[in-house]
Amino acid sequence: MTKLIAYVAQDTDQLNKQQTIQVIDNSHSFAGKFKDVKNIHFKPISQPLAQAKKSLNESEELSILLIPKDYTENPVQFLSKKKPSLVLTGEIESQMNEIASNNTMLANHIDTAVLNKAKKNRVTVSALEVTDSGTKDADVGTSMAVGVACAVLIYLSLFIYGAQVMRGVIEEKTSRIIEVIISSVKPFQLMLGKIIGVGLVGLTQFTAWIVLSILATKIGGNNAGGGLGQFLLTLQNLPFGYILFCFIFYFITGYLLYSALFAAVGSAVDSETETQQFMFPITLPLLFTYLLSVTVLFRAPDSPLAIWLSMIPFTAPIAMMIRVPFGGVPDWQLALSMLSMICGFIFTTYVASRIYRVGILMYGKKASFKELAKWFFYKE
Repeated sequence: MTKLIAYVAQDTDQLNKQQTIQVIDNSHSFAGKFKDVKNIHFKPISQPLAQAKKSLNESEELSILLIPKDYTENPVQFLSKKKPSLVLTGEIESQMNEIASNNTMLANHIDTAVLNKAKKNRVTVSALEVTDSGTKDADVGTSMAVGVACAVLIYLSLFIYGAQVMRGVIEEKTSRIIEVIISSVKPFQLMLGKIIGVGLVGLTQFTAWIVLSILATKIGGNNAGGGLGQFLLTLQNLPFGYILFCFIFYFITGYLLYSALFAAVGSAVDSETETQQFMFPITLPLLFTYLLSVTVLFRAPDSPLAIWLSMIPFTAPIAMMIRVPFGGVPDWQLALSMLSMICGFIFTTYVASRIYRVGILMYGKKASFKELAKWFFYKE
């Protein structure tokens, strides 16, 4: 396994075979100006296209680049026995664009050496954060990575552990063992015990991952070199305790909120195949926020969209964990978001328990949303 991981981790260019590209340049502007790169060799030829095509049968790593006389109006053709990779065509386009640009500049008496030197000038912007204790590195890239990682973990954990609760309810219902259990405990106590039990399993796993992550950060930050070492060192500059507290809070409250709904769904069906109609509306806010978090929210963590999503209980666990690593979340917004999460899971647990107490004793009846509404209003 170690050798396999090392093999995959190595430079992917080494996994590709040597490619030979025969260049037929009818424009006389590119031949001899291509530069060989790793695994790609350019070979100018003067043969007609029909004769060059016959050579393609010799090897799959042999191909032809046909450049027409007027390459600005007619497309350049790449001929090969198999589909070329995007890396290969991208390298050819990159080199041709550079050669064409140099040809244009030379035709207009522009010194390409001076221009290339000017292109190498790079301006680096260092983002600094001004705090009451002084100025420090803003660590924008690290904050973004931590925020997206927290959002992905929250999203996956709510789905995985919520589904465990739902499957447990379905198994107990289909095996009829539920009828024996509720003779000793109330349905609400049974549902809450199942949710807390699975939640503690998840919390234990997260605790183990967090401890291992801290150790890896401490050890790796001191020993690793290059970009990885710099990244691990910048991790230590983040307010880790503050982020950890928020992560655990939103994991617990988000899990309680969603797992209660998953338990209600499990009680309303007789098998997992019947859960699809109920799962979609429940998981839609979670999926919607997850997609926004990895595409939009981390770019503007203080935008009105991010603020509103972090206040709504169904979307707050992911949206707020995107914002927290960037810092600057006002205390009142964090407090309001946490309060809405607490109220949210109390409300969903109450609704789910009303459905659960009826649903677990219903067999052979296909439930609908209208039926669930009736169950909610059933009297004890």
